[in-house]
Amino acid sequence: MGPLDGLRILDLTSVLMGPYATSILGDMGADVIKLESPQGDMTRAVGPSRGGTMGGMFMHANRSKRSIVVDLKTAAGLDVALRLAEKSDILIYNVRPQAMVRLGLGYDDVAAVNSGIIYVGAFGFGQDGPYAARPAYDDLIQGISTVPHLLAETGDGTPRYVSVNIADRIVGLHVVNAVLAAVRHRDKTGRGQKIDVPMFETMASFVLGDHLGGLSFRPPLDQGGYARLMAKNRKPYRTADGHLCVLLYTDKHWRDFLTMSGHAAKLDDPRFASHPDRLAHIDAIYQEVAEIMRERTSAEWEGMLLACDIPHTPAHTLTSIMDDPHLNAVGFFQPVEHSSEGPVLSMRVASTWSDSQPQPQRLAPLLGEHTREILTEIGCDEAETERLVASGAVAQLPPKD
Repeated sequence: MGPLDGLRILDLTSVLMGPYATSILGDMGADVIKLESPQGDMTRAVGPSRGGTMGGMFMHANRSKRSIVVDLKTAAGLDVALRLAEKSDILIYNVRPQAMVRLGLGYDDVAAVNSGIIYVGAFGFGQDGPYAARPAYDDLIQGISTVPHLLAETGDGTPRYVSVNIADRIVGLHVVNAVLAAVRHRDKTGRGQKIDVPMFETMASFVLGDHLGGLSFRPPLDQGGYARLMAKNRKPYRTADGHLCVLLYTDKHWRDFLTMSGHAAKLDDPRFASHPDRLAHIDAIYQEVAEIMRERTSAEWEGMLLACDIPHTPAHTLTSIMDDPHLNAVGFFQPVEHSSEGPVLSMRVASTWSDSQPQPQRLAPLLGEHTREILTEIGCDEAETERLVASGAVAQLPPKD
C-alpha cells in the first residue's frame, strides 16, 4: 500500500505534462482514473508499439491508472464525469480553463457536486495576464522562458530546444507538489480548493533561478546569466577513444586533477587559483581541460579520477545507458508482460522508502479497459451501463480473445 492509498484522482489530462504527474501520484498508491475521449489520448499513437495504441511514451506516463472512455460532448457523458468527480478527492486537467467551462466541468460546476474537491489545472499561462487564453506546448514554453536563447549563447548561435520535453516534465512535478500540499491543507481544514499551475511562470522561475544573476538587483549589476553554465566549452570531454563527463569544482578537485594528469605547473597560473578566478576565465580553462582529456582513454581516466574522488560519469547514449552497471544493480529497468504489447521494460520508482514504498500499481491501460468496473463503482447498474454504452456516451474495450 503506497503513501497515497485511499485517494482517488479523476485524471482529465492528455499528452505528457498531466499524465506524467498523475502517473507519479498513481505510483504512490492513489487510484487514478484516466478519463479518455473515444479517440483516446493522442500519445497512444506516438512512437513504435506492437498494437498501434501503446507507444513507449504513453506507457511510461500512464502506468498505475485505470481507463474509462467517456464522450464529454454528450449530456450522459458529462453526467458520468460529474458523478466521477463527486466520488473523487482530486481532479486534474491540462487543457485551457475556458475549455473546461465550455464542457460543463469548470471549478464551479465540479464544486457544486463536491465542495471538498482539489481541482488542479496545468496549462500555459496564468489567468491574470494577457496570454491567459493562449495555447501552450513544451517547445513554446521552452522558447518563452529563454531556454533556446541560452543554448544559442553556449553553442553556435542557433537557438535550439532541449531534446527532452523538459517543460512538460518540470511543470508536471510542480503539479505533484501542489496536489500533495493541497491534500495536507484539506486534511487540516476540511476545505478543497482550485489550484492553477501555469507553465510559463513555473518555467520562468525554474530557469531564472540560475540565470537572473545581476538582474536580481535594482539597478541591474549585469545582464544576467551564470557564467559557468553558459561556457561554450562546458560539455562532455572527448577522450582518446570516446567521451567522459567530468566536473572539476572545488580547489581540491583542481589540484588533484592537474597533479595526477602531469600538469601540476598550471597550478601556478593565477586563473586556476580560486573559484572566483576560475569562474572569471571559465571557458578558457575548460578548453585547457579538454586538451588534457584527449591524452588518455576513457577507461584510463575513469581509473585515475575514481582514485582521486573527482566527480565523473560516463557520457551515455540511449543504448549504452541500458547496460549501465549501477542501473542494473538497483533493478532500474524491470521486465514486465503487458496484455497487448507483450514483454516490455518498466522503470522503477527512483526513490527508496523505509515504509510505504511507492511502486507501479498496474501497467498502462488499454483504451476503455476499465469502463464497466468504474461505472459500477459510481453506482451504475448493468442496465444503465448498457444504455450508456449503446448511446455512445461511454465505451468499453471489447473482450480479449
